[in-house]
Amino acid sequence: MAEAPAEAPPDAAARRAAPRRPTAGFMLRHPARWIALGFGSGLSPVAPGTVGTLWAWLSFVLLQPWLSDLQWLALIAAGTLVGVWACTRTAQHLGVADPGAIVWDEVLAFWLILCLVMPVGFGGQLLAFALFRYFDAAKPGPVRWADGLFKCRPGEPIGWRQGVGILLDDLVAAGCTLVALALWRFTLGG
Repeated sequence: MAEAPAEAPPDAAARRAAPRRPTAGFMLRHPARWIALGFGSGLSPVAPGTVGTLWAWLSFVLLQPWLSDLQWLALIAAGTLVGVWACTRTAQHLGVADPGAIVWDEVLAFWLILCLVMPVGFGGQLLAFALFRYFDAAKPGPVRWADGLFKCRPGEPIGWRQGVGILLDDLVAAGCTLVALALWRFTLGG
């Protein structure tokens, strides 16, 4: 009697079945994917991180009249905890430790920036957007350090460490953006 082949672990099965590029159908099949993919903004074929940051900006402006600073901070804190789960699961489903389509990290980080710099006019918000995108994409100094902390080692399965890592470098990029904005305001009185 032949032995049945061992069932592949869920992560391996998900990697084999995962699309090369996430689609709306992929996103709709699991709640973690909705969150991690920024409610669809991460599905952009061009610059998903920038599109996710634009979605964060728009959603902040729309929600700002109804949420106090304390409520924003609570939402960001809860979003971070849920985000570790959502980003981890989505990365596992895609079989990639830090897929570009995951933009929840950009959303949370840019919400944090806007929460802490408001009220500023459109020019100040645009400067915050440009600085954040620079720090997130170029990954200078501390952002590069944070990005490397939780990278998968060869043969290591994608786990919660990668979910934390996905969020961490963007939160550090947010911190760098806030420092740059503070220096700008201090030196130029902006």
